[in-house]
Formats: sequence, C-alpha cells, structure tokens
Amino acid sequence: MKDYDKLYIDGAWVASTGTATIDVINAATEEVMGRIPEGTADDVDRAVAAARGAFLGWGFDTGPEERGKYLQRLQEGLAARQEEIATTIAGEVGMVLNMARIIQAGLPIATSGSYVQLISEVQWEEQIGNSLVVKEPVGVVGCITPWNYPLHQIINKVAPALAAGCTVVLKPSEVAPLNAFILAEIIDEIGLPPGVFNLVSGTGPVVGEAIAAHPDVDMVHFTGSTAAGRRVSEVAAATVKRVALELGGKSPNIILDDVDDDLFQRAVSAGVGNCYLNSGQTCTAFTRMLVPRERHDEAVEIARQAAENFPVGDPMAEGSKLGPLISEQQRQRVRQYIEKGIEEGATLVTGGPEAPEGLDRGYYVKPTVFANVTPDMTIAREEIFGPVLAIMPYDDEDDAVRIANDTIYGLAGGVWSADPDRARAVARRVRSGQIDINGGGFNPLAPFGGFKQSGHGRELGRYGLEEFLETKSLQL
Repeated sequence: MKDYDKLYIDGAWVASTGTATIDVINAATEEVMGRIPEGTADDVDRAVAAARGAFLGWGFDTGPEERGKYLQRLQEGLAARQEEIATTIAGEVGMVLNMARIIQAGLPIATSGSYVQLISEVQWEEQIGNSLVVKEPVGVVGCITPWNYPLHQIINKVAPALAAGCTVVLKPSEVAPLNAFILAEIIDEIGLPPGVFNLVSGTGPVVGEAIAAHPDVDMVHFTGSTAAGRRVSEVAAATVKRVALELGGKSPNIILDDVDDDLFQRAVSAGVGNCYLNSGQTCTAFTRMLVPRERHDEAVEIARQAAENFPVGDPMAEGSKLGPLISEQQRQRVRQYIEKGIEEGATLVTGGPEAPEGLDRGYYVKPTVFANVTPDMTIAREEIFGPVLAIMPYDDEDDAVRIANDTIYGLAGGVWSADPDRARAVARRVRSGQIDINGGGFNPLAPFGGFKQSGHGRELGRYGLEEFLETKSLQL
C-alpha cells in the first residue's frame, strides 16, 4: 500500500491546505491500495502561482535544446520505473499486467522520448515579408486527465507542454492517481526547475473546476467524458482561455462486402479484441461492428467464439486477457447498458450482466456480444465503456457510412476491404479523427483527437506540440 500525504508544488512536496484524503481502490481485490490528498481550490491557487512564476524562465530563458535534455531525463526516469508503473496501473485500472507493461507504462516512455527529437524540428520563427513570425509557449497549462490510460494521457499533455515551454498544473483522476505521484517523484529527481510542473490531486468539481476557472491558467487540456468536457468548456469560457478536449467515442468498425473469408475472420476477431482492450475502457474502442447484412450471422459466430476465448481474471495472473472494470460504479453502469440492450430487443449472443463465474471479488463483467443491433438502440448510441460489442448489419456501402456517421461522436474507427484504395475512400467519408485501415497499428507520432462531440485539438507528435504554441507576428 502506498500513501501519499503531500502535493507537489513549486518543486517541493507540500501539505494540502485541506485535511481530507481519497482512498485508491484496487480494481481486482476491492481493497485500498493507496491514499492521496484531497486537494483544494487554495492548493490550485498555490500551484498556478508557482507555474506563473516559473513560466518566463522556462519558456523563454531555457532554450529548446535544454528543455529537450530534461525530457530525455524524464524518459530515462520513466523507463527505470517501468515495472513499478505497470504494476501500479494494473492494480488501479485492472488492465492485465502484460498489456499494462506495453501500453500503460511503455507508451508514456515512447511518447516522452519522441519530444526529445520533435522539439528540435519546430520552426520557432520564420520571415514573411517585413514580419518575423515567432512561435511562443501558450503559458500556464492546466492538465486534467482520466483514469483509463492514466499515465499515457498525462504524458500526452505534459511532455509536449514542457517541450513547448509551458508550465503545468496537473490534476490526475482521483480514481487512478498513484502513477501521477510516481511521475512527480521522477520529475523531482531529474531536477526540473521549481514551478515548471505541479501536481494537485483531488476531485473534478473542486480541483478541476478551480483549474478551468483560474484567470492565470492560459489553457486547459482535458481528457474525459463528453459531459465533463462540456463543463470544462463552460467554466473556461469565462476567461476565454484556450481549451483542448479529448472526449468520448462510439467508434464504428466497417467490414466491407469484398473481403474474403480469411480477411473476414481476421477483421471480426481483431474487432472483438479492439473492443475489449482494457476491459472495454477505451475511448477509441470499436464498439459498433458494421457487417454486410448477408454475412451478419457469420460475423456473430466468429465474434462469439472470439469473446468466449477471452479469459477473465486477476490482472496479475498469467493467462488473463480481460481484467476487471475500475470501480463498482462503472460495473453497475455497464451492467445497466447490457440489460438495456436485452430490453430493447438486441440479441444477446454471449456474456450478460451477471458476474463471471468464480469471480466474486473485483469489478468484473463478462465479455458481451450483441447481434441484430439497430442504430436507434441505446447500446448503439451511447458510450458504454465496458466489454460490450454491438454487431450491426448494413445493406450497402452508403448505408454503412450513414450508420457509421450516425453518432454525436467522431473519435476513431476502422475500415476493412480487399481493396486498400476502396478502404481509404470509405475512411475519408467517416467523420472521425483516426481510422485504422485493415488493422493498421497505433502510431504515437500521428495526430490523435476527435471530430464532433469527441472533442477538438490534437495530441501526440508534432501536432500535439503545436497545441501548446501561440503565433506572434513582429512587424519589422
């Protein structure tokens, strides 16, 4: 058990102005695995003041090359504690350990390292006629991050913000915060100047709102639910600060009618795996599988077999592929969606709302597949955030695109075709920020973000760094 009784503000571990604490619950055992301070609005004031005080020195007196050296040391610090990070997040979130090593710990290492190179590729100034156009850091950035990929989402914001020359106040999810404290320990060890990075833990309605409303915060970068993102935008609007949002998704996986049997098998099986990643607690999860009507039943059988070959169990145990959800609240939410799917007439193929056999402790849900799902059903329209797949038949390509776009979301998706050119053409018609073609892999250097109510702004790579820059024109 790891207790943290201090916040990290202005280069030091300091007590919160409040006295309350928050228990961090292990998703598999339902036991307390740590505690953190429940920060206050006064703590946010202190952190923002520290970040404001450090901004000019970090953003203007410390050059890009020097900032890159700190990012290199940050990457090395994360790599040195990779196993501890993976184990911590596997406990907090419930992702199986072997995947947590690769994704929850591995991706932050790769992403932080990518900015060591990218910082040197920024065109910090250019001459346009009699103007010198310069890029400058936006200022003090408030980062509010979620629980499902906690450190990955933190680093997606903190690393490019630091590279750009911004200073940071971070509020991690109070449900999965221990990894953020490990990050703060690493930042303290590498000697980042005081005030450049500050950590205030606490709840969204208190700490998150204080960050979004603060007049000395120049930008808020938020990842979380669409409802919470709307609230961040509302609060931030009072001070007209820049806002970047990465929100929910209801991503379509379109399998076109020209795929042969082998590619069809691969597409359906891969789609199930994508939907169930991190127990379905993934904003980009392909939760709507769109298949030709004449192959619907074939897809259902392949999906059933794939789902029933997802061993559910302790994330620390060898052989588990599907761990628990993060909390009892989340488990109840997912169970209610499964019950709603049955109630509205979708065909329950496998899984269901009952707890998996033999798993009485931990927030487990059976891997679930629904068939004959229509676009008007709740499970086809709302983000479930659990291991629940909806298989939806379509009549032709235009119908598939129509169904894919019939959502308030636009974060991700997939297209499968025997003809890569046709797949790309269909992908261009889908209103989402990221589309996988025939199972194309995740690229941590490519821009990541959504259309519509999935948010605005981009993370990762050069585009992620540019989010934290302002453009200034000097007339000469």
